[in-house]
Amino acid sequence: MKSWTKEIEINAPIEKVWKLFNGSFEDMQKMMPQVISHEPIHVTEEKIGTIYRQQYREGKRIQEYDVETLDFFDTPNEKRLKVGFNIAQMFDITALYELKKTDNNTTHFVYTTTNEPLKPILKLLLKFSSNKVVVEFVERVKKVAETE
Repeated sequence: MKSWTKEIEINAPIEKVWKLFNGSFEDMQKMMPQVISHEPIHVTEEKIGTIYRQQYREGKRIQEYDVETLDFFDTPNEKRLKVGFNIAQMFDITALYELKKTDNNTTHFVYTTTNEPLKPILKLLLKFSSNKVVVEFVERVKKVAETE
């Protein structure tokens, strides 16, 4: 398993940043434009255990997978969302989004993702992967939150 973490200060109120993760599909697409569908399959009151079916476009290929909410925490000063999904029976992936209110106009954002290859050959490929996608994602969240 491989894990990456990236932190950044965002010059936007915590609720504005949180809306990108816990708002509408349109809000989510602003930071994840490759996600082309996000439909609820099973919704729970406490959010944990909620499952959405997502479609993700990469070039001409479309991947479909179920995303399960593994952790959810929402207070005025701190927010957390952790999701997990499996892509093509090849990787188990988790994504953890943590927000902490620094002040009324600043949010500290921490993004952690893990990637568990399910086939031996993929473990070798993962050893050579970089944090480029993680860095780009965090910077996109910052840009979207600060320009909205």
